[in-house]
Amino acid sequence: MDAQGRGQAGGIDPADQWVFDPDTGSYELRLDHAGEPVAASGNSPSAAPSPAPRSDARQGAAARQKPKPGGGRSVPGQRGTGGGRRAGAAKAATGRRKPKPKKTAKKKALMWTGGTVGVVLVVTSVGGYLLYQHFNNNIDKIDVGINNDAVTKGPVNILVIGTDKRSGDGNTGYGDDGSVGHADTTLLFHVSEDRTNATALSIPRDMITDIPDCPTKKGGSTRTIRGSKGVRFNESLGQEERDPGCTWRTVEQLTGLKVTHFMMADFNAVKKLSSAVGGVEVCLGKDIDDPKSHLKLSKGRHEIQGEDALAFVRTRHSVGFESDLDRIKLQQQFLSSMIRKMKSGDTLSNPKKLYNLADAATNSLTVDTGIGSVSKLTALAKELSKVNLKNITFATVPVVDNPAEGKNHKTVVLDKPKAEPLFAMVRQDVSLTEVKEKEKKAQEDADAKQAALLQGPKAEPAAVRVKVFNGSGRVGAAGETVSWMQNSKGMVRTSNGGNATGGKKDKTLLEFAPNQADQARRLAEAMGLPADALKQTEGTAAPTAEMTLTLGADFKGAGTPIAAPEKVPEGVQKVEADDDNICAK
Repeated sequence: MDAQGRGQAGGIDPADQWVFDPDTGSYELRLDHAGEPVAASGNSPSAAPSPAPRSDARQGAAARQKPKPGGGRSVPGQRGTGGGRRAGAAKAATGRRKPKPKKTAKKKALMWTGGTVGVVLVVTSVGGYLLYQHFNNNIDKIDVGINNDAVTKGPVNILVIGTDKRSGDGNTGYGDDGSVGHADTTLLFHVSEDRTNATALSIPRDMITDIPDCPTKKGGSTRTIRGSKGVRFNESLGQEERDPGCTWRTVEQLTGLKVTHFMMADFNAVKKLSSAVGGVEVCLGKDIDDPKSHLKLSKGRHEIQGEDALAFVRTRHSVGFESDLDRIKLQQQFLSSMIRKMKSGDTLSNPKKLYNLADAATNSLTVDTGIGSVSKLTALAKELSKVNLKNITFATVPVVDNPAEGKNHKTVVLDKPKAEPLFAMVRQDVSLTEVKEKEKKAQEDADAKQAALLQGPKAEPAAVRVKVFNGSGRVGAAGETVSWMQNSKGMVRTSNGGNATGGKKDKTLLEFAPNQADQARRLAEAMGLPADALKQTEGTAAPTAEMTLTLGADFKGAGTPIAAPEKVPEGVQKVEADDDNICAK
């Protein structure tokens, strides 16, 4: 259709279909080809008479300049549609024929621009919807029986599971191509409540642990898969048809942290995501030629993607002691570098990379129903992006060789003296990068006052008198603590008060009189009580009166400090996400 010239397409100039409305100050699309002027008030145009033969171009101009009731300016009608009688009426009203105003190039350009923008908006809306649907259809979901909101106000704990399932092009060459998909790589990504810091805990796949019973939905029905005692952690997924919900519950039992969401990915995720961002930089401290992972790289820095990226995170026989713990170090280096690349301007300002990244991510991920759509994933990603890169730390859950296997060990067990303080730090949002949260002045004063209770002389252990009550929710906790105090700490004047009144308590609390402060300090030191666990009462206690210690849900066992340490325990493997000077050896 050619409607570019005057007199074509029914005499309609496309530019005249976009008319200026003085009441709104913008151009509007008018398709009333009959040529009836549109009132500026926005009322619908009246029915138009049959078009008269076109005899004079100036008649159309006069019709378009018909005065508006009340003396206001009318909205121009369309040219070339007849309207001779309206022109005559206009001439009778004014006594003369008004000259046709010339349309400036600027005005015509504005009209055409308005039309173009309108078309772009429509196309973009349709395209955006189709793109949204495309990404939505990419996402796989699993209902694990827990449906949390995409974004929560408190801390966020994302369970990231990498399976060893060999599905997908080119993946059958990596080991057991018949694997059902165990929890080969598992990270618990914890984001603090105030979003100032994050900690990613790597959980060794060969760690011996207990897997709890877990309900699993399949085919519209739910069945409970019985748990297992003393098995590898990676059996929490795949084995006995366990789904990610079983890994979810295993991690909660292990760490004491409540999981918010899970994301599961297979081998293809590493290949696709690394390629989507245009490669991920890694560093090697020596040449590597690993026939099992197919990684062959020289010493130094490399940008890897696709098959090379997968080979890098699968390698363990050419680094360190050739253990799964050494492979975890490579994975932490790779993930730190990929996060840096994703957050870089090179990626965020590149529409093609952003599309490829979104497409790869949604295609590679299986998630829980709480984040099972693009809009929910986007909301979660926006929340997590608040964390500064320099405040993200990767750490490995502390483990030791399994003593039950002797020298030829193949598995590891949790190193509780190091693991419990680490878990406590994460639970209490203590940043492993030692980032200090800003506190209000009133809170600082309260903390200082409370901390002062710990300052001063401490009584001898034998002089400590305390009755212990169990509000922890753990059976026998009070008796266990009294036994530990008497036998390990020399606090012989301690007693068991049984269960606490009112049931389970959130936090451990030690109550004492001012003249028992020295005893309280000794007990707080022995148990690792934080300042806010001490409560000084009024009045003076009798010489033989007992203090009251009520164990709360934060009590993890006699001898395990309740207060989170201010520094990471010695020997815990960790990597800072913004450290680009790490080279695998």
